[in-house]
Amino acid sequence: MQDLIGKHPGEPNVMDPELLADPFGGYGRLRERGPVLRARFMDDTPIWLVTRFEEVRAVLRDPRFVNNPYSIPGHTGPDPRARLMEVLGIPEEYSGYILESILTSDPPHHARLRRLVSHAFTARRVTELRPRVEEITDNLLDELTGHADDNGVVDLIEHFAYPLPITVICELVGVPEADRSRWRAFGSDLASLEPERIGASFPDVVDRIHELIAARRAAPRDDLISALIHAQDSDGGRLSDTEMVTLVMALVLAGHETTAHLIGNGTTALLTHPDQLRLLKENWGLLPHAVHELMRRCGSVQMTQLRYAAEDMELAGTRIRQGEAVQPVLVSANHDPRHYNDPERLDLTRQSAGRGEDHVGFGHGMHYCLGASLARQEGEVAIGRLLRRYPNLSLAVAPNQLKTQVRRRQPGAWRLLHLPLNLDRHASH
Repeated sequence: MQDLIGKHPGEPNVMDPELLADPFGGYGRLRERGPVLRARFMDDTPIWLVTRFEEVRAVLRDPRFVNNPYSIPGHTGPDPRARLMEVLGIPEEYSGYILESILTSDPPHHARLRRLVSHAFTARRVTELRPRVEEITDNLLDELTGHADDNGVVDLIEHFAYPLPITVICELVGVPEADRSRWRAFGSDLASLEPERIGASFPDVVDRIHELIAARRAAPRDDLISALIHAQDSDGGRLSDTEMVTLVMALVLAGHETTAHLIGNGTTALLTHPDQLRLLKENWGLLPHAVHELMRRCGSVQMTQLRYAAEDMELAGTRIRQGEAVQPVLVSANHDPRHYNDPERLDLTRQSAGRGEDHVGFGHGMHYCLGASLARQEGEVAIGRLLRRYPNLSLAVAPNQLKTQVRRRQPGAWRLLHLPLNLDRHASH
């Protein structure tokens, strides 16, 4: 993909090394150039970057910006996303599992799919899950010292931040324990952006989900896959097996990747801001505020899905024509000084400017993250219990090494490959 960089002077590409290495600074500078800027996507197609808080929220709640180009009135031409499927190495016969998922759907199709799985993420259901989340967390913390090397250093990403959310979401959905390492590898392959890896692992995961659906159809259990099969039977077969596969794939991937890196990025932020860490330890009641502030300041998802203009319109004084692609940039919106006072400062006591959530870390509008409440709960439980169990926890490498050596350079994401930490050997429960 690097041969696409620099082909269009003046138009940043989301694969630009500067943006990959420092999305906070890079997209922040673009934000100060303007709220809507011409740019290029991974496959070199032209897009509009939307960089500021108010404009990003406006796009995400405006039904005139659609996720599927075939929702554009009169669109009958080729799919503009097909080139990206080629670049990513997705075999053509499997591309529908990405292009026709809940993440890329629009009303009324989107509402139907979301309704089928939303019951698993109600406030009551998430509250009922908390004891199990706490149990899984405590078990992982019990095992953490066993993973430490001779110097007491442990990789938090490998042995805590990933295992917790993938166990929770797989139990909820119905993915067997034996398959979870496959999902971990699949997420890593997707994040690599290497076509050979993606092309090999994507069909394998899709085929395995089909096998799971067949197994649950023969012997239902108390899990989401069985519930989807029941919904399919009750709904006259309107929910296809392909749709079921895309739902399972979206839920498992989104349900563990983003939460794992909320835990990793959030722990790093607290360990590098001792004043805020001390504040949290003095008042554990700040944990819900802390998770929101960590999502705002160092959330792992830094862009949304592309949106397409369903009609000609104007956004912040820029003319956007029907069919053109728009890329809302969450990282620059969440650091917009027009909306936040001193946005670069980590402040666990930061108050919302109004009612509800005052950041776009979980998105906004109809595609707001379905599992946001579960992710927040897991973040609260994981970070709170980790810091209580190991009160003298510290980074085992210099903070600048995390930026230069163990960050995954991936467009739209801010993720650690590893997080080496020193454990407190003398801590107790």
